[in-house]
Amino acid sequence: MAPCPALLLASCCVVSSPEPDVNELRDQLRRAWSGAAPGWERRQAKLREATAPVSHWLVEAIRPQPGHRVLELAAGVGETGFLAAELIRPGGRLISSDQSQEMLDAARERAEELGLDNVEFRLIEGEWIDLPLATLDAVLCRWGYMLMPDADAALAETRRVLKPGGRVALAVWESPEAVPWAALPARVMVSRGLADPPKPGAPGMFALGDRAVLEGKLEQAGFTEIEIEPLDFEVRHPDLEDWFETQLDLSPFLRPTLAALSEAEREEFRRAVLDEGRAYVTSSGEVVFPVRTLVAAAGA
Repeated sequence: MAPCPALLLASCCVVSSPEPDVNELRDQLRRAWSGAAPGWERRQAKLREATAPVSHWLVEAIRPQPGHRVLELAAGVGETGFLAAELIRPGGRLISSDQSQEMLDAARERAEELGLDNVEFRLIEGEWIDLPLATLDAVLCRWGYMLMPDADAALAETRRVLKPGGRVALAVWESPEAVPWAALPARVMVSRGLADPPKPGAPGMFALGDRAVLEGKLEQAGFTEIEIEPLDFEVRHPDLEDWFETQLDLSPFLRPTLAALSEAEREEFRRAVLDEGRAYVTSSGEVVFPVRTLVAAAGA
């Protein structure tokens, strides 16, 4: 089994050897997230419940007002931006964006279920936002910037499209130790030679998890009044099998990687991951993962 280089996102490898150029990497990421969209749609209710503290912090941090124009980058199925859409009525508009059309399709269905009529959906790459200068009141991005091949360009573009006094609010994962819920399967993949450890400075799940690094990048992009803090929450599953199946659904790389293994190898991997997760099983049999993310807000 040949290892593939990894950007430890939700669980596994992103790029293949030899290392691709940036444009090829973007294409790989786009295809991977498009393939993961059905799983995100299936799990959106559980994710919405578990990650609600993060979404609410971000929305409060942009200080939404009726009439505001808000962009959500890397929106996925859209649940964070949809909270803001409710608060910018009347007259306000949310642009829910992602690099994956399949993610946007899932978000559009959810918006229709919620009866939101002030949302538009656009394919947008965070590193070049196809919007005019200084036309937005706020930008939201939950766990997106660290995955972009050029986070500096994405933050600079965010600053460009914000009006003077506009706000950005974002979340990034802190460290593998702070997110065992997603990091344990990735650790097993690395230990079994199915993925390489992430290269320092490469985009990935924990690329912006250092507070000083994140603050420096926001300052470099021209943001002021920067606020960064840790936010703790929990992710719960009824049992270990549900956790494992959830990881298969959410990771854009775990299921495709396992599909290339033999049945015996897949089962061996599954058992190894479940063994790693046993430390988080409670006396009732429920699985409870403590999770820590960094949340940040800044002014334009």
